[in-house]
Amino acid sequence: MSAHEHVDGQLPHEPEKATLEARNKILGFWIFLGAETVLFGTLFSAFLALRHNIGDGPKASELFELPMVFAATMILLTSSLTSVFAVQSLHQHKKNAMIGWLVVTIVLGLAFLGLEIYEFSHYLDEGHGFTTSAFSSSFYTLVGFHGAHVAFGVLWISLVIGQIFKKGLTVVTAPKIYISAIYWHFIDVVWVFIFTVVYLMGKVAG
Repeated sequence: MSAHEHVDGQLPHEPEKATLEARNKILGFWIFLGAETVLFGTLFSAFLALRHNIGDGPKASELFELPMVFAATMILLTSSLTSVFAVQSLHQHKKNAMIGWLVVTIVLGLAFLGLEIYEFSHYLDEGHGFTTSAFSSSFYTLVGFHGAHVAFGVLWISLVIGQIFKKGLTVVTAPKIYISAIYWHFIDVVWVFIFTVVYLMGKVAG
């Protein structure tokens, strides 16, 4: 039986690693995340260097509303947990449960994006536009770049769900689920750093 002919009940325990091609894809994706880490590190460095250059705009301590940002953080961290449940369902060959957890992950990701859009709209009303100051430019670049990653992750997981419906759970589709979950964990970890470096430090030392 070829790799494409596996059915749910005949899958190995970790179908995402059942073939050499799948393992190579996972390794390649970890290398890609290394490059992404360097890119985000550069954006963090730029923000830290420019965060006190507020020009005529508001200071971070006057601008940020931690309860809303904390709510967004809890939503994103919860979505990381639901993606873990999806991978666990993958290992148990429970396709419907896996799809259910992935759908919940998408919904939470959209909720996070909704709060971020509301947050940016509020900041614009407070005179904190992209070109207001070096601080605002570095803030929107870092946080907005992360938001774009969340939006891409939502789209990616949605497409993966579509492939599962079309092709079923196989050793070909399983790595796509696993890699998308790794990506989702990555953007969650990046957000933890953003919450700490941008918002908490901004509130304390802004």
